[in-house]
Amino acid sequence: MNPTARDLLFQRHPANPILTAADWPHTVNAVFNPGAVRLPDGSTLLLCRVEDRRGISSLWAARSRDGVGDWHIDPEPLLQPESAEHPEETWGVEDARIVWLDELKKYAITYTAYSSTGPAVSLALTADFRACERIGVVMPPEDKDAALLPRRFNGRWLMLHRPRTGHGSDVWLAESPDLIHWGRHRLVLPARRGAWWDANKIGLGPPLVETDRGWLILYHGVRMTAAGCLYRLGLALLDSSDPGRVLLRGGEWVLGPRESYERQGDVGDVVFPCGLTMDPDGDGLQLYYGAADTSIALATTRVSALISWLERHSSPPDCVPA
Repeated sequence: MNPTARDLLFQRHPANPILTAADWPHTVNAVFNPGAVRLPDGSTLLLCRVEDRRGISSLWAARSRDGVGDWHIDPEPLLQPESAEHPEETWGVEDARIVWLDELKKYAITYTAYSSTGPAVSLALTADFRACERIGVVMPPEDKDAALLPRRFNGRWLMLHRPRTGHGSDVWLAESPDLIHWGRHRLVLPARRGAWWDANKIGLGPPLVETDRGWLILYHGVRMTAAGCLYRLGLALLDSSDPGRVLLRGGEWVLGPRESYERQGDVGDVVFPCGLTMDPDGDGLQLYYGAADTSIALATTRVSALISWLERHSSPPDCVPA
């Protein structure tokens, strides 16, 4: 079968899956959904969700010179549940997104804190991924899939997040003067309805990518089928100066479960990216994603190719069917 233009947008790495439970220094159930960052020395750090055999997740740092192999796992998790002081984490900490905040000279880690009250968005800061300062819950349950933008807009920090509402799950934007108090929430990217691949439930993938055309958002959409859920990836473009305004949104999904490691696992038919890194040229992009809630895989692309695809395969938001 000849590859389609859609398939050529992302190239799966031949070493996939690049990290599995077998790579961990002790027995775990699964390793997936990593945040990602390119460190100043050029190496790649993945902040991996590691689920133990109880079902409780912690966040562990894995480091690699080339971002593909020879991973070195830190001896202890960077963030593990601290239920005594943070009861919102009783059932685990999950799915980190990482953004460098130049104003603070620190990395911001947004992650899901999970407990009997449901998933909430928590925030931590770190300068070196050796120790973290917990800010705590910034979006109460049910909310997840959050990431900061890297700088202030009109004096305020912005965060994309995914609250659960009565009809489904959509991507919203919130503002804060201090990273602690959040308000002025507004809907940015609504889930579509009906038979669409991204109907009823969507969520942010990795942090936004700044381009000369606007902020590129990679988001996951969930389609309910008779065989279960399908998690796939789509694209949209947000305004440079007002990231709450959608310029373009693709109609088709661009990356979906195809390989055996994406289709078979604890939760089959899932590609779930939380992190990416960029090449020095500002165009090459490495996408790190959870595969079937079991392992970590890598796909590569170019930002210019994604923008070009969006220009050909999308409509302004007021023309997108609800």
